[in-house]
Amino acid sequence: MPGRANRREAIGLLAAAAAFAPSLVRAQAAPSAPSADEVHEDTSVPTLDTPALQVTAPIFVDGQGPFQFLVDTGANISCIATALAEQLGLPPGPLVKVNTVAGSRRRQSVLVDRLQVGARTHRRVRAPVLPVTGLKADGVLGVDWLKGQRLVLGFAEDKLEITRSKADKPSEKSVIVPARRKSGQLTIVDADLSGERISAIVDSGSEVSLGNFALRELARRKDKTFKPGAPVGLISVAGERFEGEAGFLPWVRLGGLQMGAVPVVYADSHVFRLWELERSPALILGMDILRQFDAVALDFGRSNVRFDAIEMKT
Repeated sequence: MPGRANRREAIGLLAAAAAFAPSLVRAQAAPSAPSADEVHEDTSVPTLDTPALQVTAPIFVDGQGPFQFLVDTGANISCIATALAEQLGLPPGPLVKVNTVAGSRRRQSVLVDRLQVGARTHRRVRAPVLPVTGLKADGVLGVDWLKGQRLVLGFAEDKLEITRSKADKPSEKSVIVPARRKSGQLTIVDADLSGERISAIVDSGSEVSLGNFALRELARRKDKTFKPGAPVGLISVAGERFEGEAGFLPWVRLGGLQMGAVPVVYADSHVFRLWELERSPALILGMDILRQFDAVALDFGRSNVRFDAIEMKT
C-alpha cells in the first residue's frame, strides 16, 4: 500500500506532466431502465491504479471475469471496451448517443445481461462500446448503478465500497459537503473561489481537474499574479483530442474544506454545456485533487460528498 507522502509526490509529478499526458474522462448516454431482480447488497472490492493514478475495480460480465473497469463518477452510464465486447461476443444493441468532454456522437451498444460488482448485480445493461483509448481497463463503470446508494473511493486502503445511503458521524478527519443531483452526477453547491460561488463536480474518471472559461475569468480577476498557462493536449476516453490551458486556482473552498494553489486545466469542454454550466464558473475535480485525500465518499441518497484526510485543513 503506498504511503500518503508517496501519493502526494506522485500527484505533484502528475500535475507537472499534464502538458504531456492526456486526460481520460467520461462518457454519457441515456441509462437503461432498472431491473426488479437486481441485487443491492453492501459490498467492498479491492482496487488497482492505472498509470495515470485513476482507479479500476474487478467486474464480472455475464459471469465471466473479473475484468478491470475504470471507476468513473463523471459517467452516467457504464461502457464496454471494444476489445472486451468482441472477446465476449456480446449481442449488439441499438445505436446510442454518447457525450464525452470533446463532443457527442452515436455509437454502437451491446447488451449485458449481468454486470457484477462484488456482491452487487446490475441486470440488463445497455452499454455503449468505446475504444477506451490509453487506459489499462476493460470498460468504464458509471453511476447508473448508484441511484440512492453510497460510493466510497478508499485511496489509502485501495478499495471501493458500495453501500446503502447512510448518515456520516462527525469526525475531525472528515468534511461533509452538500451537493445536488443532476444528470446522475453530484454537483457540490457549497463551493467558492476566493469568496465567489462556483460549481464543483467529483469526477474520478478524469486524470486532471478541468475548469471552464468562466472559472478562468474569475481566477484572472481574483489572482493578481495570474498569467496564461501552457497549452495542454487532452484526449477523451473515446479517443477524441482537444486542447486546454494549464493553470492554478488561488483559493478554493468546498464546504469547510480549504485548498490553495489548486491545479486545473481550462478547456471549452462539451460537458459544461451538457450540464448547463458553460456560463457560470465550474470545476471538475479530477484525480489530481481527489488523491490528496485518504477517501472520498459520494452519497447519492443524501446528496453529499465526504472528504477524509489524516490532516484536514479547514
